[in-house]
Amino acid sequence: MSTIFSKIVAGDIPAYKVAESIDYLAFLDVNPLTEGHVLVIPKKETDYIFDIHDDEYMGMWVFAKIVAQGIKKAYPCKKVGVAVVGLEVAHAHIHLLPINHVHDMNFEKAKLNLEPSELEVIADQIRDAISSITNPQ
Repeated sequence: MSTIFSKIVAGDIPAYKVAESIDYLAFLDVNPLTEGHVLVIPKKETDYIFDIHDDEYMGMWVFAKIVAQGIKKAYPCKKVGVAVVGLEVAHAHIHLLPINHVHDMNFEKAKLNLEPSELEVIADQIRDAISSITNPQ
């Protein structure tokens, strides 16, 4: 059964994309804990992150590292927090969040309610930051 993330990959559902490669996609969480909350997924649908083939798994983390560097540049913070929960959507994904305190990673706290125009600005800022890292001039 196709997940919401597979539908995003296929282009059937729009998303605020911040980075994309042949195998991976990073886009904003539309119910974020913080501004700059990004989800990184493999394009190949796999439910459980530890079922991903080793090469693909390592590639996903390298891709996530680049995205995290872009998040930190766009949203200065102490760290970019990482979480793999895997219960919300049956498609492996990594949460990346700019954090300054441990409670910034509390998935039980109220989510932000951002307007589409705000999400677009956030996506643009992270995309631009990633571009400046991967394509320095």
